[in-house]
Amino acid sequence: MTNRNPDSLRKQRFKARLSVQHENSLHSRLRQHLPAAFNERWTRRHWIHAGLFASIGLMVATIIPGFSQPVAAAGYTQASLPLELPALEQIQSDQPASTWHTLQVSAGQTLGAIFNELQLPASVMHRVLENEHARTAFARLRPGTEISFNIPAQGQLHGLRFNRDPGHRVELDLQGEEITATVTAREITTRTAVASGEIRHSLYASASRAGLPANAIAVLTDEIFKYDIDFSKDVQPGDRFNVVYDETWREGERIDASKVLAATFTTGGKTYTGFRFERNGKTEYFDAEGRPLKKSFIRSPIQFARLSSNFGARRHPVLGRMRMHKGVDYAARTGTPIMAAGDARVQFAGVQRGYGNTVILDHGRGHTTLYAHMSRFGKFRAGQRVSQGEIIGYVGSTGLSTGPHLHYEFRVNGQHRNPLSVTMPPPEPLRGAELAAFQAQVAPAMARIRGMEQVMYAQAQPQATARSTRTPG
Repeated sequence: MTNRNPDSLRKQRFKARLSVQHENSLHSRLRQHLPAAFNERWTRRHWIHAGLFASIGLMVATIIPGFSQPVAAAGYTQASLPLELPALEQIQSDQPASTWHTLQVSAGQTLGAIFNELQLPASVMHRVLENEHARTAFARLRPGTEISFNIPAQGQLHGLRFNRDPGHRVELDLQGEEITATVTAREITTRTAVASGEIRHSLYASASRAGLPANAIAVLTDEIFKYDIDFSKDVQPGDRFNVVYDETWREGERIDASKVLAATFTTGGKTYTGFRFERNGKTEYFDAEGRPLKKSFIRSPIQFARLSSNFGARRHPVLGRMRMHKGVDYAARTGTPIMAAGDARVQFAGVQRGYGNTVILDHGRGHTTLYAHMSRFGKFRAGQRVSQGEIIGYVGSTGLSTGPHLHYEFRVNGQHRNPLSVTMPPPEPLRGAELAAFQAQVAPAMARIRGMEQVMYAQAQPQATARSTRTPG
């Protein structure tokens, strides 16, 4: 009989005692939770616990495969089959990327600069400009204009896309010997909107809050009421405005809202009105009685300038003797634009003795204006028509001049008048058939403005009533 190792026997006895202690501990816990299982009477709570444990056991047997079904004794083999996949380069080539590039024209950018930026030859640009659609669209590039180029490879232009006008898109195909143009009509809708509001802090903020677009605000301040209201000084909190304007939409996008049909502005206790009407093929704004809002002349033909010399006798700064100053001088930096004071015909454009580079405009009815000491002329020449506000030249110091400034004269039937105090002739009002057509056209817009005013007054009245009831009597 083989002797057993004492250490092995001690380990077996230790394991036996440990097993007995474990069973006793488990027996104690079960007796605590299920005393009825140990010769005691089961209660309803004991039956619930027993059912819960049985349910957990069944769930474990179902989830774990080893408990629910026997493990198959039969073995199985694994096999790997090679699968041929296309190369990554081939996958990328099967999904062609777009070769169209869209650019937005920046301020002062020319078509030549755009072609140079895209590394396209100038000869291709000249070929594009042979097309009448491109020649018309690219004659004057405006900031924000979008042009799309189809460039599949560097230096190769296969096509262009651009808007000929708001309602038509043009696509040019340059892949053949000749340029093929495709014109696509784009749906445009127009709807009339009304914006009303009260000034709180500034006109722009209040008008924007009322939903009036920025270009419509510009028409309000720079075209309709600029002769009657100084928007930098006159506007106060509490002033009101109403604007009826047309919105132009294209494919769900608002592309224009600058066509203001009617507007009213109340400031300083006085209401000013302006209505859009076309006379002699030209769009103008008139008040409710048919009088033009645009004055025949603007007081100053130059903006942001300082009056450096007034009308009357003075010592000439160059000749050094007393001499009648037959106009007024505006000091400004060289190159500052000079505007036509009113609609006119260019009577003279050239050099005139001490005046230097000079332009004389004939406004009709015996009224002429003179602009002297220009550094250079505008694009207009003698005999051409100019409109009020158009650029006729630029400030300089030519002729008898000690520095850059504009010398401006106003003449009536050849007699010099002080431009700052002369009574300007009023513009011609609408009469006869034109007045009748104007009144018929503005009636619907005026009705919409009055309706909006009534709504605003009705909304403001309860607030005013509430304030009055809170005021101590």
